[in-house]
Amino acid sequence: MNLPNKLTVARLVLSFVFAALLSIEGLSWGGSAALIVFSIAAYTDLLDGQIARKRNLITNFGKLMDPLADKVLMCAGFVMLCEQGFFPAWIVVVILAREFLVTGLRLVASAEGIVLAAENLGKYKTTFQIIAVIYFLLVIASREPAFAWISPVLEFRGLGPHVLGQLLIWIALILTVVSGLSYLWKNRKLLADC
Repeated sequence: MNLPNKLTVARLVLSFVFAALLSIEGLSWGGSAALIVFSIAAYTDLLDGQIARKRNLITNFGKLMDPLADKVLMCAGFVMLCEQGFFPAWIVVVILAREFLVTGLRLVASAEGIVLAAENLGKYKTTFQIIAVIYFLLVIASREPAFAWISPVLEFRGLGPHVLGQLLIWIALILTVVSGLSYLWKNRKLLADC
């Protein structure tokens, strides 16, 4: 297994560690640790793609598993943050629906011997999702001693940390829907026999 694929597998493992850290009750440093783990996992997404392209290590495993690992990480982030009450569950449902749709299209394509790589719009969507999740994790971490200093930084013109967070989540949501519809439209031939 090459280095980019190892980073992809590591991102999957870190997704579960991240979810566990936010799930443990009474852990005084859980939010801070979850922020760090999520940030490292998100960085592996950037790193594995760069290494794969630079060293010509692009594989079918990477084309399939890299987007899947991204989806697991992002779904974990949104589910855990919804549980914390930062946004309503329907937003998570829309995000999950888009991810299942794209994964389903990839499975149909794979059955026909076609590998569908990630598209630029999907990459922008993932970037904004990561930014939104990290922002809300910063809010959680700011309640803990190690990151308490960041609380004033999260204020948005005196309106509180949730205003900027809501703006970020709406941008991420719009990009999620638009990229999903675009992906569906571009690959509609795969569903021609439905």
